Amino acid sequence: MATAALEKTKKQYTYEDYEKLPEGAPYQLIGGELIMTPSPVPYHQIISRRIEFELLKFVEDRKLGEVIDAPMDVYLSETETYQPDIIFISNERMNIIGEKKIEAAPDLVIEILSESTAYYDLRHKKRIYESSGVKEYWIADPMEKSIEVYENVNGEFKIYSQAMEKGRVNSKLLEGFGVELEKVF
Repeated sequence: MATAALEKTKKQYTYEDYEKLPEGAPYQLIGGELIMTPSPVPYHQIISRRIEFELLKFVEDRKLGEVIDAPMDVYLSETETYQPDIIFISNERMNIIGEKKIEAAPDLVIEILSESTAYYDLRHKKRIYESSGVKEYWIADPMEKSIEVYENVNGEFKIYSQAMEKGRVNSKLLEGFGVELEKVF
């Protein structure tokens, strides 16, 4: 009974609260909670740069849209605003790039797991990305040296491509795009 009373008094934050944080504050709005996400370790950023470089080359050579990296707010609902590591937005959906934030689900989201965010990336955020209409979701795991690529099939993520330590993962969304794990990790 005491726990239920405590839960009722616990504040659920909204985008309006999140917006009041100082620019660059290390938080994401996940499930109505302000979750502190400390600065990533260097290896995380090296992996992010390697994947982003390959994606950016592919997208720019073909003039397919925009590739944006963190920190960039992606607003999915009043209680869900994330800062994915890398996103892609197709030319057809450029209207979701607002003045201060991305205002809907990107076409592609890539998250690189870290100790502070892995649980959210693998569980809560994955479910929200799925239901919000992210077409493709990549999870790069530095510890396992693996990447999993999920495609959104009727509102549900299904594994499309995966590799561990060596090999290549491919995108379904961006036909012809993929990365070699040996070049990433």
